[in-house]
Amino acid sequence: MDRKKLIKPNLTENALKVLEKRYFLKDDKGESIEDAAGLLARVAQNIAEADKLYDKKADIDAVALEFYNVMANLDFLPNSPTLMNAGRDLQQLAACFVLPVEDSIEGIFEAIKNAALIHKSGGGTGFSFSRLRPNRDKVKTTSGISSGPVSFMKVFNAATEAVKQGGTRRGANMGILRVDHPDIREFITCKANDREINNFNISVALTEPFMEAVKKGEKYNLINPRGKEAAGQEDAREIFDMIVDNSWKNGDPGIIFIDRINRSNPTPNVGEMESTNPCGEQPLLPYEACNLGSVNVAQMLDPSKKIDYQKLGSVVKTAVHFLDNVIDMSKYPLEEITNMVRSNRKVGLGLMGWADLLVQMGIPYSSQEAINLAGEVMKFIHDEAETASIELAKIRGTFPNFKGSVPEKQGKKLRNATLTTIAPTGTLSMIASCSSGVEPLFAIAYTKTVMDNTKLPEVNRFFLQAARDKGFYTDALMMEIGRTGNVLHQDGVPDEVKKVFVTSHDIAPVWHIRTQAAFQKYTDNAVSKTVNFNNGATKEDVREVYMLAYDLGCKGVTIYRDGSRDEQVLTVSTVDKSKDNKPAPAELYKREIEPRKRPEITTGKTIKMKTGCGNLYVTINEDESGLCEVFTAMGKSGGCAAAQSEAISRLVSTALRAGVKPESIIKHLRGTRCPAPAWQEGGIVLSCPDAIGIAMEKYLHDKHDSPEKFVFKEQKQLFKGDTCPECGATLEHEGGCNVCRVCGYSKCL
Repeated sequence: MDRKKLIKPNLTENALKVLEKRYFLKDDKGESIEDAAGLLARVAQNIAEADKLYDKKADIDAVALEFYNVMANLDFLPNSPTLMNAGRDLQQLAACFVLPVEDSIEGIFEAIKNAALIHKSGGGTGFSFSRLRPNRDKVKTTSGISSGPVSFMKVFNAATEAVKQGGTRRGANMGILRVDHPDIREFITCKANDREINNFNISVALTEPFMEAVKKGEKYNLINPRGKEAAGQEDAREIFDMIVDNSWKNGDPGIIFIDRINRSNPTPNVGEMESTNPCGEQPLLPYEACNLGSVNVAQMLDPSKKIDYQKLGSVVKTAVHFLDNVIDMSKYPLEEITNMVRSNRKVGLGLMGWADLLVQMGIPYSSQEAINLAGEVMKFIHDEAETASIELAKIRGTFPNFKGSVPEKQGKKLRNATLTTIAPTGTLSMIASCSSGVEPLFAIAYTKTVMDNTKLPEVNRFFLQAARDKGFYTDALMMEIGRTGNVLHQDGVPDEVKKVFVTSHDIAPVWHIRTQAAFQKYTDNAVSKTVNFNNGATKEDVREVYMLAYDLGCKGVTIYRDGSRDEQVLTVSTVDKSKDNKPAPAELYKREIEPRKRPEITTGKTIKMKTGCGNLYVTINEDESGLCEVFTAMGKSGGCAAAQSEAISRLVSTALRAGVKPESIIKHLRGTRCPAPAWQEGGIVLSCPDAIGIAMEKYLHDKHDSPEKFVFKEQKQLFKGDTCPECGATLEHEGGCNVCRVCGYSKCL
């Protein structure tokens, strides 16, 4: 392509920063050696080359220009691995994979090895552990007993921790277990301690017999995967309540409806669906991968703010062509994956910018009008994608596993076994400057810190336009919205604007599920959608959503209750307030907690810690209820460091006697940095607060008589009230991951 003829990519300053940080080619010094136009031209030219496989006379430059334009206009973007790696040595273009885990030591560690190769190449992995025999089951070859799926998940987790994805994407996993596996109770609770298995999202594969037993209040059968023999029964409602309880506590496990997923399996003759990718939107066969891309529907409106279906159809056709080419151009990390992917040729075209589309059209997210439009738009995208796939099949042939497939039985000669998926689009939506996937707006405005620690609001462009058009814009109002994130309780915003510009926590959870179900009806694979709950939501609220998801035809559900993790990711206010601005009852209760009184006699120990300010002596005491107080003394008396350490210890003591878990306090203290760190046997002490956290951690370690030597644990989690570790901006929770919409940082939880 002639660079002089290329249009300039329609990118914001923030999008350019994300691209420069995570996507541009760099030299040995880490300096960028391409710009946005160069990146998109590199990708477009590389993906267009696949046309030569089917037509040696193909005009590659013309195809590349078509691909370039649809990306430069931000009408369509492929998944991040394609943008990062197309035209580079790695050339691994797929985002997600599923690997089998066989019931043998050889099979288990083969899966771990393969996962490491995939993580190294930039992909995420999904596993079903349902084939593994349960804990304490017989192992014939050694006359011993098995340790069960959860124990091996910990091995997978440790391996993932050791492999970082090329500096741009970090390893992420999905772990799935069938609800009829004998170890289901252990699996449901395996992430109750958020220090374990923290490189996994987990989901329970619910069967239809189980769900019907839940409705009827009956027992259901457990099945030992070794031999498929009966292994007892469980009370369905008790297990379901256990799932709800743990999901309410910290978001894990999610659920998938495995029988429903397999009913829409286009190639049952090839194999059975067992697992999904890490964010849950892509059910896949073992050794299968899918290449994803998203249409930006926020840009599919005509001047009268009606959907321009002609433009949308044209973009969908180009996108399907692009994604089919990606399959041929990608270098997959395993031969088994290459064979499976090119035999089924699955693609997953989805959308982003849904919330932006609705606000432009003046349609509230939580309305029947929005639900109806969701079905209409997704049906159109699916129908146009199917037409495009049929046209490609006329030239390139049907997918190799077509014989015996569902499309063959339907008389549809398709190039691709599946066509549509709705994925989370965290980083892509940052590049396209639109709302993520089919999620509501996260916030109407963000507070952004710039030079000299000045805080400025970054306001949704459609809200900003509405504020100016309707005459209610003021700098003070924008700053206030930037502080709270929403407009629901802003007196200066007209009611008709409040009705349209709602955020995820303004919307009742049932509308999240209704939206997901509307899109799922016309989606081949699945829909990534997080159902957001306010902190005061009850377990019964979660149960209602799960049952509604089953009844409305969803394939899975991910929920997140605000503040349910120690590493809280939201930094805008989500406390429910009535019209008179009184706090909700849950908030009042929190303010009324009183610490228990200090007893006359306590027991404990003093631990010496080296800090940059000198030796810090940390005394930790407990009573019959557990840890109750912390005292500190500096080797050098007096000074700011001593005063601050004493203040911290008093606050820690108050929190302990108020019932806060020591582990939660430790997480907040650990990782706090100062300009003068110090070394001590076992690791580095970053600051006095870090030293207090380490001392508490060591105390608990010794108290539990752990046989292994105590070493300082790396701080891995994000905490309540914390922000992006790279740029300090607000983090969002999306599809089981933390995402920064300013710098593009992401981490799956």
